[in-house]
Order: sequence, then structure tokens, then C-alpha cells
Amino acid sequence: MAFSIERRQQDIKALKEGTLDVFIIGGGITGAGTALQASASGLKTGLVEMQDFAEGTSSRSTKLVHGGLRYLKNFDVEVVADTVQERAVVQGIAPHIPKADPMILPIYDEPGSTFSMFSLKIAMDLYDRLADVTGTKYANYTLTKEEVLKREPQLRSDGLLGAGVYLDYRNNDARLVIENIKRAATDGGHMVSQMKVVGILHDADDKVSGATVEDLLTGETFDIKARVVLNTTGPWSDTIRQMDTKVDAAPQMRPTKGVHLVVDNKRLSVPQPTYFDTGKNDGRMVFVIPREEKTYFGTTDTDYTGDFANPTVEQEDVDYLLEIVNNRYPSAKITIDDIEASWAGLRPLISANGGLDYNGAKNQPISDESFDKVINTIKQYQKGNVDRYTVEEALKNIEKDNSESEANPSAISRGSALDIDPDGLITVAGGKITDYRKMALGAMKAVIEILQNNFNLSYELIDSAKYPVSGGEIDPQEVEAETGKLAQMGIEKGLNESEALYLANLYGSNTPKVLALLDEIQQIEGLTLADSVSLCYAMKEEMALTPSDFLIRRTNHMLFMRDTLDSIIEPVITEMARYYGWTEEAKINYRKGLETAVAESDLKNLKGDGKK
Repeated sequence: MAFSIERRQQDIKALKEGTLDVFIIGGGITGAGTALQASASGLKTGLVEMQDFAEGTSSRSTKLVHGGLRYLKNFDVEVVADTVQERAVVQGIAPHIPKADPMILPIYDEPGSTFSMFSLKIAMDLYDRLADVTGTKYANYTLTKEEVLKREPQLRSDGLLGAGVYLDYRNNDARLVIENIKRAATDGGHMVSQMKVVGILHDADDKVSGATVEDLLTGETFDIKARVVLNTTGPWSDTIRQMDTKVDAAPQMRPTKGVHLVVDNKRLSVPQPTYFDTGKNDGRMVFVIPREEKTYFGTTDTDYTGDFANPTVEQEDVDYLLEIVNNRYPSAKITIDDIEASWAGLRPLISANGGLDYNGAKNQPISDESFDKVINTIKQYQKGNVDRYTVEEALKNIEKDNSESEANPSAISRGSALDIDPDGLITVAGGKITDYRKMALGAMKAVIEILQNNFNLSYELIDSAKYPVSGGEIDPQEVEAETGKLAQMGIEKGLNESEALYLANLYGSNTPKVLALLDEIQQIEGLTLADSVSLCYAMKEEMALTPSDFLIRRTNHMLFMRDTLDSIIEPVITEMARYYGWTEEAKINYRKGLETAVAESDLKNLKGDGKK
């Protein structure tokens, strides 16, 4: 059955009646990736998410599958190697989502610079070898100051030394989540959004045996029984663990808030993703990224203790980012009134710096003294004054520096943690979106071991590195060509080239299924043909239950198509109300929810009532 409201009702019935092998709490990227692996491996799998899938952290990232070049300043070779190799895996299983988009990193002569031109080139060469792109069209290269300014004439020239260009990937974070969820559902998993866990169940031996949940659409409360319960709730990880009355779990999360701002590319034009130091000597770097005729920039990184479900952009966030961007692009003179959209998200960081990640690795910054010693040793090696053994010894004897961790949230480990409480509750937390599949793999290995040892149930894990997400069944080496063929199918169905390419890039190998709906539906009044079929598909096949689900997470209308958003809101609400049979009261409530989300994105409160 299609992943629709009817499927939701069937899944709830199954969750009430049976006993799951694994019950996953949290429908962000980690939960979604785990559900895919569990369902494909034959486990009886259930997942609940109290909001829409990806509504929390997993739709609020910088929207990159980032390679982590900056980690190489700390010579975290293992971390970067792991990241770039995993990035290649994600591109292979979801080739319609991450797209290669080389990054430019300008270098300025100023205090606190992350890289010099020399250390940047060393880092990029090592990065290329780790990413296996040396000698390819994606190999790194450097630019002179003049070449940088020719490419980005709005960049500040004072103190500019040059730049490096290296491979990175843009991403559609929310689409990556829903495509994992859809694949899990296709393989028999019971994936239910708008379902909140309100209690943890235990058996006679005080072992976790399921959870009590509340259906936020109907108000019904019921129990879900499971042999293993997995907590993948990101910033809410501590909340779920503290809900478990049989253990005394110490808090381990230190969420930080990241903010991004969107302007029209006519106000700030960059030809490619750009990444630079803030210029404030605060140890941070900022991205400026072109996307769909817009430019967005971020991110902030500040400790957060507010409402996890609704982090918002504050005046200080805007002031911080505008100061940095206007310093780097002095002719742009961006003001708050130029901001067309924004988003704020939480990073589920582990508070213990150097905590174990899913590979058992520890991540800590190195001291400045050790860094300088390594760089000087490499210089001597290049001059022939020392041998390779001397360089290797310098790398082995790097001193780690924990001094930043308490004061600076940017220094907190981005590693993940897998914990099994005494009563059996498994929690996977932390990490980065690039690592989601490996985090899920680590969790699944623990789940399968418990099922074998405690329940005498044997399962063999699929090879998730070769198992495509929904929409991912296209050749990762021929993405552009295959996307073009899919777009041509749309053109033959009556779409213009722009619309056809938009749908092909959004849905990948599911595009023919989307286009088939053109034979069944009429164009919705007030919507383009492409938006009409996209909305229909979102409701029939992607569990879009609210206007916000469609306009924010199934598509990027609110963030990157702000110019046309206002004109399509009412047609979207009207069609969803008709399809779902909403009462007038429900229709009003959904409209209010969307209006609130749009107002927050528009920064209406910060701009004042008279401004959009």
C-alpha cells in the first residue's frame, strides 16, 4: 500500500496488535536510516515521530553532506577519512539527493585564521587522497587573490591571500529522511508520524518492553510492545531516557542552536559554496551557499536550553551573521529587511568532549603548539632536512587540548554515542547527517545481538552501503544523464523543461510514478502543473499530513521559493482539506500553523509588523 493516510491507519492497527522486534523512537535521519536497515533485514519494525518526519534537527542543517576539511587542521585524519568515505556511500544509495558542488575557501591574513595558504594546500591534498579524487575533475586547486576576486568580486580584498577549492556536496536533508522512511515502509516497516511517546513499558523483569504512545491526530493513547526499544530522538535523547523509570540516566546532551538566513542572489551573489573564517577570531567558520536563485548563509553555534520543538532565530543571531557576511562582502550591505527566509535548528551534541563515537574514536582538538610543530616538521621534510619517520613521529605525538570544550560549543565533539541502559533501552545520539547510515548500522548490530542472545531470533543484516533509498535506483555515476532522461519524460507529459528537471531532481527514480499521476489528476487552480502533481504525490505517497509538511519538508517552497509562496498557500490548503476531508475548524488550525511557521521564517517579529 502507498505511504498514505490509509497506510497510517493500517500501521497503527499493526502496532497495537503485534510485538515488534525493534521499536524506534524518533523519525529524524538516524531513526529513518535505522528503520530502513531493520525493515530490509526482515525485522518486525516500528517507528514513531511526534512531529512530521525530519521536522526537528534533520530538516534544519546547513544542507550539505560535508566532508569535514576543517578537521584536518587538527590532523583528525581518521575522522575525515571516515566522513568522506561515508559521504561517497550516501551518494551511492541516494544519488538523486547529494550533488557534487565544489567549495571555495578564501584565506585572509588575520588573527585566528584556521588555515594559511600553505596549511590549506596540505589539508586539501590529504583530503583528496582520503576522498579518492586525486587526479579527477574534483581534485583540489588553489586560486590567487586576483583569481578569487574575479570569481567572487563582492569578496573583501583587504588581507585576502588567495583560496583553495575542494570537493563538497550539497544536500536536501528532509528529502534524505523521507526517502529512507519510504523505503522502510515499502519493506514492511510501520512508520507513523504525529505519534508521541508518553511512557516506557517494562516486563516482569524490569526490562524495556515497549512504550505508551499518544496519537496526536486523534488523541488516542495505546501501548506498543517490542523486544528492543531504540531511542534516536536527537536533542530529546535525555528526555526519553529520563522517562524510563527503571534507570537513573545522567544527562549527556548539550544541544547547540544553528541559524541560517536566506537572501535573494541579486543582493548577495556567489558562484559556488563558500566557506571562511568569521574574521572575529572566535574559532568559527561560516558558509555562504547559492541555491535556487537564492543565497543562504550560516551557521551560528550557541548553547541552547529553550523549547527543543521550536528553536527560533533571535536578534543576536541575525546581528552576528550579518556582521560577518557584510565584513566579507562589504558592498552587499545586507540588512534584516533583505532576509527572505530563515531557519533555526539544534545540533544534538554529546556534552563529554572526547566521548566515544560509533567507531569508538575520540575527537579532541590539538594544541596550537602541537599544530605548529607538525607544520614546521612538514616544511623541513619538504626541504629535505628531515626524513619521513620524523614526520610520522610528530603526528603520533600530537598533544590534545581540552581547554576549549567547556566555554566554546563549537569545540564539543561531533562524534556519536551508542549507550545501552541496564534495562535494555538503546540510545544513539550525536553525530552528523553524513554519518547517519553508519550510526544506524552500529545500532542495528546491537539490536540483532540482543535479539539473538535474549530471544533466540536470528537476522542477517543487509549490506546497507549498497541498498538504495526510495528514489535512489539510478546509476550514481550517471546522475546527470539519468536525471535528464527522467526530465524528458516530464516534458513529454506536458511540463516545461524547468518543471520537469525540478521534479526529476526531487524524486529521482520515483519520477515516473509521480508523472503517472498526471493522467489521473486535474491541474489544481492556483498551482502549476508541477506543483499540482507534487502535492498529490506528497499526500498519496509521502505522508504529508499538513500544509507545512508539504511546503517546508517535502519541498523547499518556504525556504528557497519565497517569491511564489504566498500565492500557493491557499490552493495547497484548499486541496489538502478536500483530499483529507478536514472540518472547517481543522482547516483553520492548519492554516494558523503554517502562518506561524512562515512568520517565524520571515522574521516578522524582528522586522516589525509593517514589514514582511
